[in-house]
Amino acid sequence: MAKERHEFQAETKQLLDLMIHSIYTNREIFLRELISNASDAIDKLHYESLTNRDLLEGNDSFSIHLAVDGNKLTIADNGIGMDKQDIVNDLGTIARSGTKAFLERLREAKESGSDLSDKELIGQFGVGFYSAFMVADSVTVETRKAGTSQGFVWESTGDGAYTLDEADVTAHGTTITLTLKPEFAGSGEENFADSDRLSALVKKYSDYIRYPITMNVTVEEPVKDKDGKVVEGAEPIKKDELKTLNSMQPLWTRNKSDITTDEYKDFFRHQFYEWEDPLEIFHTKAEGTVEYTALLFIPGSAPYNLYYTDFEPGVQLYSRHVFIMDKCKDLLPDYLRFVKGLVDSPDLSLNISREILQQSRNVKLIGKNLEKNILKTLARKLEKNREEYERFWNEYGKSLKIGIYSSMMSGENNVDKLKNLVLFYSSKEGKLVSLKEYRERMKDGQEKIYYATGKDKETIDAMPQTELLRDRDLEVLYLLDPVDEFAVEAIREYDGKTFHSVSRGDLDLEDEAFKEEKKKNEDIAKTNEGLLKAVKEALGTKVTDVRLSNRLKSGAVCLVADAAGPSLAMEQAFAGADNPFMKARRILEINPHHDLFGRLQKIYAADAASDELKEYSGLLYDQALLLEGILPDDPVAFANKVARMMAKE
Repeated sequence: MAKERHEFQAETKQLLDLMIHSIYTNREIFLRELISNASDAIDKLHYESLTNRDLLEGNDSFSIHLAVDGNKLTIADNGIGMDKQDIVNDLGTIARSGTKAFLERLREAKESGSDLSDKELIGQFGVGFYSAFMVADSVTVETRKAGTSQGFVWESTGDGAYTLDEADVTAHGTTITLTLKPEFAGSGEENFADSDRLSALVKKYSDYIRYPITMNVTVEEPVKDKDGKVVEGAEPIKKDELKTLNSMQPLWTRNKSDITTDEYKDFFRHQFYEWEDPLEIFHTKAEGTVEYTALLFIPGSAPYNLYYTDFEPGVQLYSRHVFIMDKCKDLLPDYLRFVKGLVDSPDLSLNISREILQQSRNVKLIGKNLEKNILKTLARKLEKNREEYERFWNEYGKSLKIGIYSSMMSGENNVDKLKNLVLFYSSKEGKLVSLKEYRERMKDGQEKIYYATGKDKETIDAMPQTELLRDRDLEVLYLLDPVDEFAVEAIREYDGKTFHSVSRGDLDLEDEAFKEEKKKNEDIAKTNEGLLKAVKEALGTKVTDVRLSNRLKSGAVCLVADAAGPSLAMEQAFAGADNPFMKARRILEINPHHDLFGRLQKIYAADAASDELKEYSGLLYDQALLLEGILPDDPVAFANKVARMMAKE
């Protein structure tokens, strides 16, 4: 084919511009990124070769080689390589999700003048290759994909375009040649054409890479005579020697006491393309029925798609330090889907398949042990370091709540495992509290754990249903996430105390004053039975009942759900999930001590079948809907009714 010229994807151009114009002060990370890419390419070939040995083309000795020639630096690997489509996809486009967020973070850093360290950002979105343009005037990539015969050469100066041509490439793999900018090929600390400098950088960033990273270095040997004695005054003999720059000892195989926190953090960022430090690190070694080493992390921030179908959970699997699977979903329960890391076990087969994996007794045993370890660590953090736990909860609490709710359908008993880790906002404390803390503060004689649902704390504070509880100094848990009430329903009770929504069923407070007030309301309801029936008939199928309220103090009206069915919040959650058939049995409650009820009595006494009574009934219902954050069925009609009421003399 003739040499082709292509334009970079628009966002790739923006990224290149930001990188080339030096928003990073520590540019040495380019080497780490290119070596990591090379290691990934070898991993891919090794994995593919487990089922197709022909891809190795007779060479199963993997390595990454660095070479310097003047101002040219080369990083070569004998990994999977690329074909034409791979090159266009991987080198012309930022294919991984989150690019816009990445670019925005870079722009913010540039505008604020902040110094982004070598430990941030680049690897997160799979853009490590482009970091080469921070130090190079031009980049050339020669590559051939294993299993194909045609090689290609890709070239760019980072000016918004690249060229692509066919080339004779003898071996599979990829060779990247950087023509270094003058300031990075001369003397000084940022001389990336110096072998000693490159060797130090490999040791600093890539020592754990499990393939040898080699480089020809010049060594000096003293001149010796025929008897093997050093000849005094003779110039040493210089010769090239192939040196392996990294130890290749996987980090997770070392003793925990020999690993620094920074080494753990660096490994996490490099291995899993993260830019933040992890919230928690789990390094476990086990022997006995099954032998394994696990190195797991809880990332600093939840990925934006954690709860979407395109998110791929799972940890890496190794057998005797050999990579066998990237995303093992069967090791940890789905509610721990945010955990990243790896498990290395000699008891796992190199050619294990996903089907065998699901039946593997060893995998199940390892998974149960890891689950226990993670939950025990989280419980300890909740008790000993509340601030850090709340940071974890704000990122991943929803996963644990989903785990509780999903156990109702899966048959797994996650409730007992997770209920002590759950936090909710408290009306009394003004902060997040655990169920244990709520239980310990319950008043003598209080039999129920009260909760209210709403979009935020302010909305719940304004709910008329919570006023009575506040007056009695009863603590209410605020459920602010749609999944919260489902989780509470799954827990059912805590330490012998059942949960009770302020907006479902009867409030049924235990104190004598409430019981006395309830008895008075029952008497009022009997004398106004016809009025309540007329309001219900006016509303038709919108409600299942209309009754006088025992929970309202200053509010005129509220809408509650029958205790036996879904709540109004659940109904809204189902509707948002395109399941509009789960309907709450709506009950309209009217405050018999509010002036509005007196107005209804007068209208009913004057004409029980009047249009005015029907109009008032509709207004009350729509008002109750608005208090729940639900739009009336016909907002225009509601507005017109209000206008007519206001215009009356």
